[in-house]
Amino acid sequence: MLRRAGRFAGWAARTGLSLTRLLPGAGLAEAGLRGVERQLVSELRKRLDSMDDPYVVTPPARPSAEQRPGDGVLVVAGEPLRAAMKQLMDSSAGFDRAQSREYLYATVLRQLTPDEARILAVLARGSAFPAVDVLGRGGRVVLRNASTVGKAAGVTLPEEVPSYLTRLAGLGLVEVGPDETALSSQHEILATDEVVREAVRSVKRARLVRHSVRLSRFGARFWAACDPAPQSRVP
Repeated sequence: MLRRAGRFAGWAARTGLSLTRLLPGAGLAEAGLRGVERQLVSELRKRLDSMDDPYVVTPPARPSAEQRPGDGVLVVAGEPLRAAMKQLMDSSAGFDRAQSREYLYATVLRQLTPDEARILAVLARGSAFPAVDVLGRGGRVVLRNASTVGKAAGVTLPEEVPSYLTRLAGLGLVEVGPDETALSSQHEILATDEVVREAVRSVKRARLVRHSVRLSRFGARFWAACDPAPQSRVP
């Protein structure tokens, strides 16, 4: 685990540049992009170092065992999980709305993979993308949340897009909704995707259930707080 939030800025330094390229202003010179990256990381360090590690709650060290007199029962001295919960509650008591929101977004951000960040960057442009579930006999889900959004985002692991979207939906960042007529042709393309075709071949009488995927309201607020684009756009 990252013990200091400042170390997380190193992760931002390694991933921020590729994420910036997805957004308006991608025509900036490489040196200019790296300058923006350094500025973002420097600001991130300042903001996070001013807080007492907003990313993790560290339970106390492993407690020692002790013997209760007269009962012969070995018990564990201390309650690290309860102490960690108290640490969170104590932090909450001292936070204002802005600090609480930043803590929440920082905690979510820490859970994202680089590919998931790329997907969010594409969805943040406002468009919906097709998604599909593959069901087998009895409605058993064989594949959930396959989508073309991964290809649009240029993810490194396209075969993991269903897992990425499922994780992002679990974090509340994306919304998997009903099918949209405007996505009909894109759904036909999605049906030919190898991940989908493999799932269809794995069962008898496979059925495809169409969905749409877009940024959720929470995802939009999260992206507005984390979006590097305002500092990298060309006027």
